[in-house]
Amino acid sequence: MGIFNKAKVSPKYFIKEIKGDEIYNHEVGENITVDIFQAGELVDVTGTSKGHGYSGVIKKYGKHIGPKGHGSGYHRQIGSLATNGRCNNRVHPGKKMSGHYGDVQRTVSNLTVVSVDASKNCILIKGSVPGPKKSVVKIKTSVKLPNKKVAVKDLVNYAA
Repeated sequence: MGIFNKAKVSPKYFIKEIKGDEIYNHEVGENITVDIFQAGELVDVTGTSKGHGYSGVIKKYGKHIGPKGHGSGYHRQIGSLATNGRCNNRVHPGKKMSGHYGDVQRTVSNLTVVSVDASKNCILIKGSVPGPKKSVVKIKTSVKLPNKKVAVKDLVNYAA
């Protein structure tokens, strides 16, 4: 409550500190709306990916399923943990095993803003936005420009 009283605003459900030079144009407690973006602009979207809980190696890494018929008891296990050689008394670091999957911060770069609706305060972005529906994401101007490969016909025209 102290943060909201100092900024002289009503309490909010979500609060986030934003860093950057452009933020000095705004006052503390001021609402930042979507009208700072324009259609066709490239943006980076940061969010928390979907959580899948405790998952096995087949779901987590796309490993293969074992044989299902003729009494085989090996269906969804991780396989051998041993290594061929002298260090056969331990599991080497980096071994893909079952465990917690998802629910980590991810940033998708160079997504295109399709349209901006200032009246509804919503923005339409083309591409893969990380996280489940109705999750909170951070949208900022793109840092890295995309690598555009030069077409062969452009090279022919350039050589001429």
